Parts: sequence; C-alpha cells; structure tokens
Amino acid sequence: MAPFLPVARGELSAAVTAFLRGRRRSLPSRAVVADDPIVHDDLQLALYLCYELHYRGFEDVDDRLEWDPRSIAFRTAAEGLFEEAIRASVGRSPVARGSVPELLRGSASGSLSPLARYLARDASLAEFSEFVIHRSAYHLKEADPHTWVIPRLSGRAKAALVEIQADEYGGGVTERMHASLFADTMRALELDSTYGHYLDVIPGSTLATVNLMSLFGLNRRLRGAAVGHLAAFELGSSIPNRAYGRGLRRLGYEGSALTFYDEHVEADAIHDMIATYDLAGVLAREEPTLADDIVFGARALDLVESRFAAHLLESWRTGSTSLQPVTREVVASA
Repeated sequence: MAPFLPVARGELSAAVTAFLRGRRRSLPSRAVVADDPIVHDDLQLALYLCYELHYRGFEDVDDRLEWDPRSIAFRTAAEGLFEEAIRASVGRSPVARGSVPELLRGSASGSLSPLARYLARDASLAEFSEFVIHRSAYHLKEADPHTWVIPRLSGRAKAALVEIQADEYGGGVTERMHASLFADTMRALELDSTYGHYLDVIPGSTLATVNLMSLFGLNRRLRGAAVGHLAAFELGSSIPNRAYGRGLRRLGYEGSALTFYDEHVEADAIHDMIATYDLAGVLAREEPTLADDIVFGARALDLVESRFAAHLLESWRTGSTSLQPVTREVVASA
C-alpha cells in the first residue's frame, strides 16, 4: 500500500500537494528559497513528493501524474536548486580516471563518526528510535535509487552493480531483503514499519539524504555520481553498522532488532571492494569523462550525511527531539 500525502511545510510543498490532489492546475515555474536549500524543510519535502511519484506513489494521487509535464517541470526546477547548492558546497577539481578508487578509499573514514559513536555508547532508547525513524526514509527503499542506474551501464560495471543490488534484495528471498530486515528492526523497537508512515516528522536535512540518491538515480547524466555515491556508502558502512549493533545490544535488544545492522557489517565489507574497483574504477576507465562525477557523488554523500548527523546531535545535545513537528496544513491557492 502506498502512503498518503503528508502535511505541507510551506508554499512549495503546499503547491505540490494541492496539485497532486487535483486542487490546482499548475505548479510554480521556479523554486526559490531564502535559506540553505540542502536542509530547507519546504523545498526538500516538495522535491521528495515529486520523486516519490517514481517509487510507490501516494494512495490519494493519480499515478498518471508521475510523468505529467507540470510535475516534471517543477521537479526539474527544484532539483536544479538542490544540485547547485550541493555543487557549490563540495566544489570541483579535475580527477584522473585511474585515481578514482584511491580517492574513494582515501575519503572513507576508518574511525567512528560522532553520530555512530554516540549511538553506540550514549544514546537513550528514545534517541535511538528517532535515528531509526530518520533512516526509515531511505532503508525502507534501500537499494531502489541505485537500481535505476543498472540500464545506464554496460559490461563489468553493470555486472558489478547487479551483484551488489542482488544482495541488497536478499538474493530473491523476501525476508532477507535489506528493507525487510530494517522493517524487522523497526518493529522490534515498537515503531511502525509501514512505508512512508513517518514522512510528516522527518525533517529536510534527512529528506535531503534520500533526495540526493533520487537525483542521481533518475538523471542519466548523473550516473557517475550515483556510482560514486554507492561506492562511498558501501565503503563507509561496516564500521558504523557495527556501532549501531553495539548500541542496540547495550539497550538490551537482540535477535531481529540486530539482523539489519549485523548483515551490513558482513555484506558491506565485501560490497566496498566490488563497488570501489569493479564498479567505480571500471566505469572511470571505460568512461573517463565520468571520473569527476564519480568523486562528486562520494563528496555529495559526505556533505548531506554530515548535515543529517549534525542536526541529530545538536538536537539531542539541547534535550530536544530531532524530529519535525507536525504543523497546520499550509493552504495553497488554486
């Protein structure tokens, strides 16, 4: 079952929700925000809604709107603003195609991030549950954004991506799909594992981590960035997932609560080599013009993840919730 549309958070998301409900005939031709687009709640929700039409859609939205020229035009404007902000933040420097694997491995931290360290050692059950709610925006999709890249590759790079994705989808076993394992974790923590259930409380800084993958996956011109994003994700996964497992064990959990994190400790230790050399390295050699974008994808991941982590840690430091308050529906004019 698809989720229902969430509460709007500003003029942009209100316009999108009104359009998707059939209450207005057009969408803004431009996406303009006064604050940082990367963490802007209204922009990120509006963009997420447009992207979600390509995933499971919404229970109260006509599926034909997925390719409606008006929704595509607005999505293009919104994601353009998002991409410009990402590129301005990470910068750009020429990358030699043969150096891509080493650059990716060099950017991967071999130590615990502050967020992973906090969750392993100090987080309360309420804080850990909030973290799981945030991550549900991605982990209940799990491999889907990167799967769009498969038909855009060929040869060994394509085969390497399929090999990684097959594991993400549990080798064809529903119960072993990583999204299914994450749903098990949510249920063990007495959270609702329904797809999209927590969309109303997930802030823009978290939605940006998912929107970045959708941006890369849905645009063929950014296939190199999608590959770099995936490689960096796999390279940086085993150590924090081991820490998350330690945190849940410290809180007294076992069994199905831990399987998702334990699985990623083992699987991603293998995936990181495939993603770095057989996927990213091979793609850079076969399509040298994509080398810059592969490294850009990895740096963009680091940027949005750092913003995501900073929001959680700062909220908890001040004794606040890291989740978005549900506010009154913003009414858009027809």
